[in-house]
Amino acid sequence: MAYCLIVDDEPDIRTLVALFMKREGVTTLEAADLAEARERLAANDEIDLCLADMRLPDGNGLDLVDEIRQQRPQLPVAVITAHGQVEAAVRALKAGAFDFINKPIEQDTLRRLLRDARNLQPAATLPSDEPDDDDSPLIGQSRAMRQLREMIGRLARSQAPIFIQGESGTGKELVAREIHNHSSRAPGPFVPVNCGAIPGELIESELFGHHKGAFTGATSDKPGLFRAAEGGTLFLDEIAELPLTLQVSLLRVLQERRVRPVGSTEEVPVDVRIVSASHQDLNQAVAEGRFRQDLFFRLNVIGLRVPPLRERLDDLPTLAGAIVARLAERDDRPVPSIDPAVFQTLAAQPFPGNVRELENLLERAMALTDDDRITVEAVSPNPMMTVEEDPGSALGACPGFIPETDEQREVLTALQQTRWNRSEAARRLGLTLRQLRYRLQKWGID
Repeated sequence: MAYCLIVDDEPDIRTLVALFMKREGVTTLEAADLAEARERLAANDEIDLCLADMRLPDGNGLDLVDEIRQQRPQLPVAVITAHGQVEAAVRALKAGAFDFINKPIEQDTLRRLLRDARNLQPAATLPSDEPDDDDSPLIGQSRAMRQLREMIGRLARSQAPIFIQGESGTGKELVAREIHNHSSRAPGPFVPVNCGAIPGELIESELFGHHKGAFTGATSDKPGLFRAAEGGTLFLDEIAELPLTLQVSLLRVLQERRVRPVGSTEEVPVDVRIVSASHQDLNQAVAEGRFRQDLFFRLNVIGLRVPPLRERLDDLPTLAGAIVARLAERDDRPVPSIDPAVFQTLAAQPFPGNVRELENLLERAMALTDDDRITVEAVSPNPMMTVEEDPGSALGACPGFIPETDEQREVLTALQQTRWNRSEAARRLGLTLRQLRYRLQKWGID
């Protein structure tokens, strides 16, 4: 990185940033307003980074962000905001800013910003959306998948929080990993967390860490998952399962970029990009009071939808071929052929569990196939795994348990219809994952 343009009407701020950049070997250009910034940009094609204040004498820094995004989309722009102006920072990220920093500007923040901008240069290669792209783990050449890969490439350049919405089994974590792998944070860790899988009483210490003796069982200091993801990406899956009390704490971490371990009186700075996901409609969760609107606003700076399998049936042959090839390699056996009629059968199925369900179906078909050919019969629904309307059939998956209430029969039926995909069953039942698990534990069948 050779040149950095600093746009701020405060000479002290420009001097502070310029001194830091000089120590880092970066030459700086300075501008006190929008007009001067435009002149510097027009005269120098070698500028590699731009820092722009939100409030300038002759306009808004967002106008400059928008102009650079249109004229020089490869140039990262970070905006400088007053402390606590979270809404302004979110607006800047939505407008295409690479990142934001709060006043007063700290050297550690500048160091992180410069590191991310430098890493962005070689890592900015977008995932190809060409039909012969075999490198992406997101398999499929349907229009929906090509658009998804293209969006991942664009979003990876930003430091903005991303919310991924998609049904169970669509590959939300895979999408989050791709965003991380193509971002400037790729050298750092990718830490996935299923918010619905951690007991409510442990979530705070798991996320933020704790000090020894903070509570019964805290026998040693624990840094927590936020600090484990330092310099990388923290993926918060099933974010809608986060209790309301923890949503307040998470909001503060997102705003301040600091965590306070349980049992500590001091906050610790963290450098983490947040990518979250849910199979639920968070707008509805906000309307029902189950999710904080301000937290959703902060997490959903950029929204990304992963299409369900039924919306990309053109990908079935490619997907099925890749899955059986992977399974055959795992089992050290020849790759079986797939009868063309199999794809017609698969296309007619609803696949509520999406790609994960397709994988299970093909794995079972391979297990039942003696020769190296998968037929229609092999992928037919298994009566041992499918529940019809008769609730009594739910007993097969829970030996020794006899449902006594309508609720128990309804829950067991939903579980078997989703092949014991608890997240999908909970969604169908209108329960949270935690509520479903509580019921199963209470009935002694989990």
